[in-house]
Amino acid sequence: MISTVEKVLFLKSIDLFREIPGEDLARVAQIAEEVDFEPRETVMTEGEIGDSMYLIVDGRVQVSKTGRVIAELGEGECVGEMAILDSEPRSATVRALGAMRALKLEREDLYDLMSEKMHITHGIIKVLTRRLRQTLSSTA
Repeated sequence: MISTVEKVLFLKSIDLFREIPGEDLARVAQIAEEVDFEPRETVMTEGEIGDSMYLIVDGRVQVSKTGRVIAELGEGECVGEMAILDSEPRSATVRALGAMRALKLEREDLYDLMSEKMHITHGIIKVLTRRLRQTLSSTA
């Protein structure tokens, strides 16, 4: 079990939350649920409606779109962050490559915090914008 202090330190290491003050991260840590996945277990499925995101604490995941592997992600990275901002279907399937531990953030809980703390909203927008730019530059 990860303590709240450990969650805060972990969150501080993630791009999404790097610039957010510690007291605000403590509130994020309180709503983050620790979840474990077995090897090859599906974390999310392309096309399903998502209402949460996952921050990878330990382990790696494989991201695939229409059956084609497009990325592997590991510790300190997040998946499902677009579901926090919209109610659109998941854009990819994510599977644990081995045993994996993550922190799960539900949309409704995070929205409540985002409405109070603009730092959190700005962090999410910043990461998504950077990913979009990287995607656009790699397809150009």
